[in-house]
Amino acid sequence: MPLKSDRFATIIKAKIEKYASQTIVGEEGKVISVGDGIVNVVGLDSVMLNELLLFANGSYGIALSLEADYIGVVMLGEYVNIAENSIVKRTKRVISVPVGDELLGRIVNPLGVAIDGKEDIDIKKFVPTEKIAPGVMTRQSVNQPLETGILSIDAMFPIGKGQRELIIGDRQTGKTTIAIDTIINQKGKNVYCVYVAIGQKNSSVAQIVRTLEAMDAMAYTTIVSATASDIPALKYIAPYAGITIAEEWMNQGKDVLIIYDDLSKHAAAYRTLSLLLRRPPGREAYPGDVFYLHSRLLERACKLNSDNGGGSITALPIIETQAGDISAYIPTNVISITDGQLFMMTSLFNMGQRPAIDAGLSVSRVGSAAQIKCIKQTVGSLKLELAQYRELDAFSQFGSDLDNETKTALEHGKRIMAMIKQPQNKPIDQITEAILLFTIKERLIKWIPLEKMEDFKSSLISHFSKNELTKKLSAIKEFTKELNDDFKKELKKFVNSYVATIQNYNSSLYGNIEELKK
Repeated sequence: MPLKSDRFATIIKAKIEKYASQTIVGEEGKVISVGDGIVNVVGLDSVMLNELLLFANGSYGIALSLEADYIGVVMLGEYVNIAENSIVKRTKRVISVPVGDELLGRIVNPLGVAIDGKEDIDIKKFVPTEKIAPGVMTRQSVNQPLETGILSIDAMFPIGKGQRELIIGDRQTGKTTIAIDTIINQKGKNVYCVYVAIGQKNSSVAQIVRTLEAMDAMAYTTIVSATASDIPALKYIAPYAGITIAEEWMNQGKDVLIIYDDLSKHAAAYRTLSLLLRRPPGREAYPGDVFYLHSRLLERACKLNSDNGGGSITALPIIETQAGDISAYIPTNVISITDGQLFMMTSLFNMGQRPAIDAGLSVSRVGSAAQIKCIKQTVGSLKLELAQYRELDAFSQFGSDLDNETKTALEHGKRIMAMIKQPQNKPIDQITEAILLFTIKERLIKWIPLEKMEDFKSSLISHFSKNELTKKLSAIKEFTKELNDDFKKELKKFVNSYVATIQNYNSSLYGNIEELKK
């Protein structure tokens, strides 16, 4: 009897299921070509994007390019002894890094392996490096300051917990110094720090470690290092490893600061991998998805709402410009992703101004939401006065015959620049910053000779560190009318006594000192 069609279909299905149970499809593949850290593999039909693959020599690679007829694998280890037709096996897990408190105080490579010469890390948990950023409904607006301890930043370009503030400028203009000073200032503030070194020299990373150890900052810091001598694949995954480590703490309700130093070298490493994988080049030879490279990284920094633990990640990415060109491809990409930028100016740096931040091109899009009230009250006109000074300073170079008003604005501007000048590794607390800003706002610095400004500033800080008024301000964090008047009297008294100690003081040059006694 002829078989009915439905019965015939049932027999075929049963045979297919039996065959499928006996055969594992796509679990092993073969190498078809090797070169420059890229291995092309065929036969792995079921492989996932970013999956770790194990090669016959024991090295691992990442499946980064899934083409129609082959897979492009980026090697994470030795590849010179991989031969054509050698076997490649799936691990069925995507690239992951260890997370947890065990990483505090340690230096690890982007795979989470300790490279500080100490004992192996006791790893309890691995998390995939690629993850979708928290959604809008799980976040809240930035409303708490992340204190950098740098007067010019906390005053004019405040950074809040959960913000992404870009540090941008030419090489050797103090970008890393700002990042390291911010880490140092988190001591005792219950903020965990992650420093990601991408393409830095080994000696530079070692120097940063020595600085952090000297300032007792390594206890709450993890360093993820992919140095210039490492292969491009490690530089590519380094920032994703860093943010994954930070996210674990954020999800526990903790505040985290992460530094990416720097994303220019990260983009260059990704360009190298993309060109080797034969992806089509675009502008400046970067691949088309280079914007997504950084946007999916920086979007993971945020402030979670209380329903989701209230933790935060504050990101300070660093970008290196060429001859101050902030309109180049990668700088404009990262500027558009972040919530503001600190632009480091080479000419200011060469003049000895530290930090060399250009107040004109720098901005914080979070603004006063990330400031305590006493700083908010004293900083109102500072940016305007600095902008006026810059304009008049440029103008004054063309002629010496200036009116008194212009001379006053120039002298005041010079003193502001001297007041906001700050040596590295010497962070200032926010209450002290507020007192310094109050002194600038009340124009009590006009009596101080320019060459004495540094000494005056340190004397002022020392005087008010033991003062009863400082304790009152620390308690309420606001200049009430009464406190405002008391500070004004105390500051006038201090300036008067300081001026009296200056030998050969020329009162006709700096104004009548009797005004202070009124």
